[in-house]
Amino acid sequence: MTKASKEIAEKILEDNLVGTMATIEGNKPHSRYMTFFNDNFTLYTVTNKDTHKVDELSKNPYTHILIGYDGNGLGDSFLEIEAKVEISSEVSIREKVWNDSLSDWFEGPDDPEMIVLKVVPSQIRLMNTKGYEPTIVDFHPE
Repeated sequence: MTKASKEIAEKILEDNLVGTMATIEGNKPHSRYMTFFNDNFTLYTVTNKDTHKVDELSKNPYTHILIGYDGNGLGDSFLEIEAKVEISSEVSIREKVWNDSLSDWFEGPDDPEMIVLKVVPSQIRLMNTKGYEPTIVDFHPE
């Protein structure tokens, strides 16, 4: 199911923008919903530079993301993503992920309060696909 799992994972990331992102705060997990933008299995999410998640990721850059389960039933496929986060305030990355839905929080891609969390996966697992065991997705370019 290797090729099929990559295609399913791509579809999940295309169809689902919102997932949960876990960080560590005081040696305990802390999860929150985030909106993700996918670029060939590298995820980007935007936040204010003065948030708990930025502080937490500055101390420990590793995260765990769940994305794809839409709550329609027990057969909903989803992804478990283990990743390392790079905190970026580079204008080119902010311009890359900017869209009008962010204007409720930021003035534009040059807003000094806006930063981008670049999520670089180390492992992606496809979970809960009917008829298949959990599968590690080979998401690297061919």
